[in-house]
Amino acid sequence: MPRFYYYKSTPVLRVLLMFFAIGMSCGATSAENDPIDFAQFENYAVFSEAAYLPESQVEEIIRSQGYSLTRHSDIAGLAVTYYLLTNDKTQSQVISVRGTANIANTLLDMDAKLVTDSHAGIRLHRGFSMAAQKIYEQVKPLLKPDYTVSTTGHSLGGAVALVLAMYLDLDEGSIDKVVTFGQPKVTNVAGADKFAHLDVYRLVTPEDIVPLVPPLDAMDINDLDIYWHLGKEVILLADKRYAILEGLASMMRVANFTQQPLTESNLQNHQMSRYRSLLESKIDGADRVSYEIDLNLFNLFSGEKETQPQQ
Repeated sequence: MPRFYYYKSTPVLRVLLMFFAIGMSCGATSAENDPIDFAQFENYAVFSEAAYLPESQVEEIIRSQGYSLTRHSDIAGLAVTYYLLTNDKTQSQVISVRGTANIANTLLDMDAKLVTDSHAGIRLHRGFSMAAQKIYEQVKPLLKPDYTVSTTGHSLGGAVALVLAMYLDLDEGSIDKVVTFGQPKVTNVAGADKFAHLDVYRLVTPEDIVPLVPPLDAMDINDLDIYWHLGKEVILLADKRYAILEGLASMMRVANFTQQPLTESNLQNHQMSRYRSLLESKIDGADRVSYEIDLNLFNLFSGEKETQPQQ
């Protein structure tokens, strides 16, 4: 049965107090003075996009990057594809996870209940946790001692890549970077706080709605068990421009989507081809700018300010 809410002063005040409290503990300002290497991000984008390709094409692409293909596999029952790369010269490995590509992946995306993950010790999106556990069981024996490990992925793949980084951080302690593209949320406030030390870069486009899901649910306000992002959010704007947000500032970006209906453009802005295009324009030089958030708390949950309860 659908939920119906009242958007009167008390709920809105509760939201304000909630964001204030969380912002005080997790940080509410935009990131400052962070060096951004867009050429490096482009390499991760190549790895993330390659995850959608057949194994033979993956081998050709990663060989040109100086890596060898250690493993390429599909998780039975979940239809999640991933691969592990190794570069013996730089003593580094990369795990890349494919994004949503079939109905099984969509069902995994929709399995959004927060559950306690026994490995990470925090509450995680159940579907992403399930996929990460299966992949981790397969790649852990293939990780080389003293090699750094990075994880990457697009959409669902980015979410699973982040959970894998959490596992690796607890067990191996050799995580380099986590670079994701259009990644949805994976954990709650406490989970984000526990792994705030990870070097996470979440690349997004301004019109891509996927990084803002699962959405804030008004029913979660009472217990504050809400989904929350971690890491730096790098917003890829047109031309050479980009912005960086984190903490509360990043979470409040959802307000920009409440002022207008979603369109086909939102789906197009989630495509890896769009991310690659925006990255390429910044490799030879980029300009950091501020990012304006059109905040309207009345529209955070719905386009209507007040809805009567169903009889």
